[in-house]
Amino acid sequence: MEGLTTKDKLIPNSAILQSENLTKYILETSVYPREAETLKELRNATASHSRGFMGVAPDAGQLMALLLKLLNAKKTIEVGVFTGYSLLLTALAISLDGKIIAIDPDKKAYEIGLPFIKKAGVEHKIDFKESPALPVLDKLLEDPSNRESFDFAFVDADKDNYWNYHERLLKLVKIGGIIIYDNTLWGGTVALPEEDVPTPKRRFRKATLDFNKAIADDSRVEISAVSIGHMV
Repeated sequence: MEGLTTKDKLIPNSAILQSENLTKYILETSVYPREAETLKELRNATASHSRGFMGVAPDAGQLMALLLKLLNAKKTIEVGVFTGYSLLLTALAISLDGKIIAIDPDKKAYEIGLPFIKKAGVEHKIDFKESPALPVLDKLLEDPSNRESFDFAFVDADKDNYWNYHERLLKLVKIGGIIIYDNTLWGGTVALPEEDVPTPKRRFRKATLDFNKAIADDSRVEISAVSIGHMV
């Protein structure tokens, strides 16, 4: 889940699932018992970060891992890494010879998760790019061998650029692959009248609404919108 930074404080998005008891039940029954120990340790380390709410939710991570295994994914892209929870779960889920190109301009946040990635023995699968994503994606596209060569992509980054990422990822991910866009319900604010949305959230809410409409109209992909985002 993401939030916005204001001059005074960070504002996390609200959870979509409003029943705390039901959320707790799902996590304690289905998610935590199957969560790798290194993932649990990284999740706990992220919780103490001032922007800890930006980490991928463990139930969303469990779904990602399932999809990666169903795809037998070997080559993936991650746009937006933060402390690396989704990156670590991807590295654990893909094949032994799998590779991940992970892109984020914030290397300090990535370094919080790096000890747990090393502990899990999967650092060799990760090619971390300290950079905004668009230049890296454009560079990948310059090499014809990269086109339609990736099995999977996960995007959890700046909402203003989601469509720009989409256009590039469609050229990089193979037919039959999966792209997940996180936080495309923007804490449920997409279903609210604009006047009911806090002012700091309105810009990305608008970007999210535009992206959702564009995805729905995109005949090149099959889509499914769930409470964690879009899969295409």
